[in-house]
Amino acid sequence: MREKISRNILLLGMVSFLADVSSEMIMPLLPLFITSLGGAGLAIGLIGGIGDSIASILKVISGHWSDRLGKRKIFVSIGYASSALAKLFFPLATSWQHMLVLRPLERIGKGLRTAPRDAIIADYTTERDRGKGFGIHKAMDTAGAVTGSGLAFMLFWFLGLGFREIFSIAAGIAFLALIPLYFVKEKKTKKKRFTLKIGINLLKGRLKQFILFATVFSLGNFTYMFFILQSKGAFSGKMSLAAPILLYVLYNIVYASLSAPAGALSDRIGRKKVILLGYSCFALTCLGFAILNGPKAFALLFVLYGISKALTEAAQKALVSDLSMRDIRGTALGTFHSMTGIAILAGNLIAGALWQYINPATTFIYGALMAIAAAVLFLRHRSF
Repeated sequence: MREKISRNILLLGMVSFLADVSSEMIMPLLPLFITSLGGAGLAIGLIGGIGDSIASILKVISGHWSDRLGKRKIFVSIGYASSALAKLFFPLATSWQHMLVLRPLERIGKGLRTAPRDAIIADYTTERDRGKGFGIHKAMDTAGAVTGSGLAFMLFWFLGLGFREIFSIAAGIAFLALIPLYFVKEKKTKKKRFTLKIGINLLKGRLKQFILFATVFSLGNFTYMFFILQSKGAFSGKMSLAAPILLYVLYNIVYASLSAPAGALSDRIGRKKVILLGYSCFALTCLGFAILNGPKAFALLFVLYGISKALTEAAQKALVSDLSMRDIRGTALGTFHSMTGIAILAGNLIAGALWQYINPATTFIYGALMAIAAAVLFLRHRSF
């Protein structure tokens, strides 16, 4: 019997679609904007890592508080609204240091909304269709990324708009995401005694083990901006700006089209197999970026990058949800996001330093090694 997907998951998917149209109009241009403001490899690592890590620290706090209060939608609403507000200031940046402040401010909203939103998705699914539910949400989210990055290309290539004009349009679109969010319902849970202490000790052993494996993988799962910058060198003239955007669109098309099937596949054959396949694809992607060059090679590698993301994202969240009890699911998902996000900060700093002080190839070799290490650790534990 086919499981019916909840209306709330589809509404949250529409929210994410609109938010990602906004974000992904900015993201493929952001590394190019940072370099135009004088930022180099380490600056990109800092901007990409600090923003995501601040968001990740907030994910465990907001997830835990949503468990204690028995309310999740309020955190989701504040998160989307604050991100939209922060984007209004992106066009005003005149140095890469400004983006070092503004990018983390925008990511605060992501930190507030992600774990409570994922907990709502988990609440409206069962273990039989949870991978599919997360996959559908991720597919709608990434469809927004395809639309946003494609729109950024058209505004740049056909209308000749610059970074600041495109960022301004993106900021306006971000506020549209609040409209479908108004109609989202949440399952009420019993309010618990409010405390600032986060009960991470309540997480079970297998859950803690998997979060450790995912954290190792995240140490090498550095920002997409390094992939865009590496591809930029294969083109010249105006195409050096346009081609990386198109490759990013290609990546998002693959990511969006495969997210739901990959999540559903994890429901059928098991989360572990799908996650291990995702880790392996990411390792191959990084090795390819280290040794290959040219437009055709980069097109293939961005496809592989999209496949790796589709295989890992939904399946990892579904596994964390499977291994956690409902009344602490926000805390579990928040802990997962926080630990992996902090690891991404460290990974971005290492990647940036390798890029700037040795060479770009070592950045990608490092990413491949961390993905292989995570896969080996996960594979050796037969309890999953």
